[in-house]
Amino acid sequence: MVEAAARVPSPLVDDVRGQSREPALLAEVVRSGLVESRHRGSVVAVDAVGEVLFAHGDTTSVMYPRSCNKLLQAAAMVRLGLDLPADLLALACASHSGEPFQVDGVRRILAGAGLDETTLQTPPDWPLDDTARDDVVRLGGRRAPVLMNCSGKHAAMLATCALRGWDTGTYLDPTHPLQAAIALAFVELTGDPVGAVGVDGCGAPLLGTSLCALARGFGQVQTAAAGTAEARVAAAVREYPEHVSGTRRDEARLLRALPGTIGKAGAEGCYAVALPDGRAVAVKIDDGSPRARRVVMAAALRALGVDAAVLDELGSVPVLGGARRVGRIRATLPT
Repeated sequence: MVEAAARVPSPLVDDVRGQSREPALLAEVVRSGLVESRHRGSVVAVDAVGEVLFAHGDTTSVMYPRSCNKLLQAAAMVRLGLDLPADLLALACASHSGEPFQVDGVRRILAGAGLDETTLQTPPDWPLDDTARDDVVRLGGRRAPVLMNCSGKHAAMLATCALRGWDTGTYLDPTHPLQAAIALAFVELTGDPVGAVGVDGCGAPLLGTSLCALARGFGQVQTAAAGTAEARVAAAVREYPEHVSGTRRDEARLLRALPGTIGKAGAEGCYAVALPDGRAVAVKIDDGSPRARRVVMAAALRALGVDAAVLDELGSVPVLGGARRVGRIRATLPT
């Protein structure tokens, strides 16, 4: 499937299906009948070979996909020989909630490589999930690197380094052999060169690409041949969506409701999903707000013909006033 992606020309012109390079109006916040706020951004859908089906906004400029990159990073590590059971491989793709089963899983990844959580270079943090955070506080716990939502990815990076005999103290250096191998796989799967290299919130190298390329990459992971690293990652995400996000997260609800689908949300309003047939959608909310991303994704999946009750649930976020619903966040994808 990677060869097919390489044959698809990168859409680097302004007239891909009439798209504009300006962000499009994608969602509105309606309170008591009045549009109170608006979210602009970009969304693209591609078919199984990476051809654009529809695009709104700027889907060709370089952006940071943030944690959406984790599935591609995990595939690169499996290519390097990382061999984790499916639940832990899903956790390597995660921006986890810090629930106990996830924190225990991170420790299992490290222990399997003869390491412990002191080797993690994630910044100390609280769990993302409010209940998990409150439980840590109640038990007298503190911010810790293992609780940080990217610790599964970091544990997998450390385990890969230990497997290959690479230095674990410098695993976040962009010139480290691990990061160089991840970049190569990233280029192969997205079909585009790396457009920028930054530092992610967790401290790991952050590879920039276009929204179109991100969607293509997810399609490649979804449709990879059986036995490949990409196929193993996709299977893990399908089987353990709660490990990839959390038991109370909207991403897990979407994947459970659409069997065979893979997906990953990221910071700053990023979101990518690939359907079982290889069609993929990528979303970027321009102001970085996470509240609109699930609404826009639900609308984009409906535009692809997906008909599921979960899209009604996720496609309308309630707006509250006095603890009761007085409006909603609604998608406004251009037609």
